[in-house]
Amino acid sequence: MNELRRSRLRVGVDVPWVTSWSAEAVLGARPCATVAGRIAVHQLERPGYGRPNYSRNHLRRQRQSIARMLCPMCGRPTAAEDRWLQTGRRLAVGALRARGLGALLPSDLSDDRVVVDAGAIAPSHLACARRAAAHCPHLQSHTSGELMAFPEAWSVAPLLVRLAPPGPGRPSRRPAAAVAAISFLQLCGLTAERDPAWADRPGAALSRA
Repeated sequence: MNELRRSRLRVGVDVPWVTSWSAEAVLGARPCATVAGRIAVHQLERPGYGRPNYSRNHLRRQRQSIARMLCPMCGRPTAAEDRWLQTGRRLAVGALRARGLGALLPSDLSDDRVVVDAGAIAPSHLACARRAAAHCPHLQSHTSGELMAFPEAWSVAPLLVRLAPPGPGRPSRRPAAAVAAISFLQLCGLTAERDPAWADRPGAALSRA
């Protein structure tokens, strides 16, 4: 019954806008406007109901935050000069490719190009990032609190999962074939910097093995 109750916590103030709530069940796969009509994992929209799952982003809101550069804390658009990350990592393109993550990046980037691997987290407004760093328990336990300016250019790649699509009417005797569906969008910021010595960094040889 608690899933039906509206929380006293305010979405976008006490709890990040992108956070998933316990009342927001995953419903299957269907076309989604956040990825230009491609098949994506669908989730119920009931922010503010039940309990916030701070370590889990809502599927559609996460995709929307990356596609439209919306602040994951408040849900409003971010300007190019006001985009900040708390969880991003700066590394060379070659290091990402060596870890099997080359699909995140344009193929014409040189290995020594420095990028900001943001993962599935869109940049926040500076004010929102500072508020989240002070109050979000998930960020407090998983980041150093250091803020990083997000580059003006970026690359987006879908993270795919395989799901059986829901069928209308009576279930068929033959199981529905699994389809590739987009769950989250992955984000990489593209800087103008280069790191010619990236392959000599500690751990680079291991990552290339």
